[in-house]
Amino acid sequence: MQFTWINTLDNVDWDELSNLYRIAPLGNKPAENLKIVFTNSRFKQFIYHEEKLVGVGRALADGMDCSYICDVAVHPEYQGLKLGKQIIEKLIADSKDHKKIILYANPGKEGFYAKLGFHPMNTAMAIFKDQQWALDAGLTRLPDA
Repeated sequence: MQFTWINTLDNVDWDELSNLYRIAPLGNKPAENLKIVFTNSRFKQFIYHEEKLVGVGRALADGMDCSYICDVAVHPEYQGLKLGKQIIEKLIADSKDHKKIILYANPGKEGFYAKLGFHPMNTAMAIFKDQQWALDAGLTRLPDA
């Protein structure tokens, strides 16, 4: 199977991208919001198969200190082909000159990222817009008393 990799925003169909996140499934990410976050991301990777968007990922990066990999998604019909791994590897390569590369894994996916060289952090903290959702989803826990 031949794939085309694009790392620019040229010709992105934002509605197609929004649909990919919905079916991946990574939630409802409106097209207009995706255009903002991808435009503000230093690195991005889009995978196409016969002009169909089948994979994507991005990294927010400051050019030296920190790169944060996020929003990696693969179309359900293309999962199992190691495209997610390849997206992460390309974003790591894009971020190679940064002192640290960070991502947060969905619960249960930590092993996948460990195989790609990521180590768990002992001190990561977060404030989510919907704190209760993050607690319920297992992304955060209440601080120790």
